[in-house]
Amino acid sequence: MPNFETVYFGLFNAITDALAAMEAQNYGAAREILIAAQQKAEDAYMDEDTE
Repeated sequence: MPNFETVYFGLFNAITDALAAMEAQNYGAAREILIAAQQKAEDAYMDEDTE
C-alpha cells in the first residue's frame, strides 16, 4: 500500500508551486509542475502496487 501521506504532501507542495507560477502568469510552468506531480503520484502508486 502506498504511503498516502508522502503522496499527499508531494501533491500539496506541487499545487502550492503551481499556484505561485500562475500568480506570476507563468502558466506553462504551472502546467509542467502539475503534470510532473501527477506522474510522480501515479508512479508511487504503481510501484507500491507491484511490491
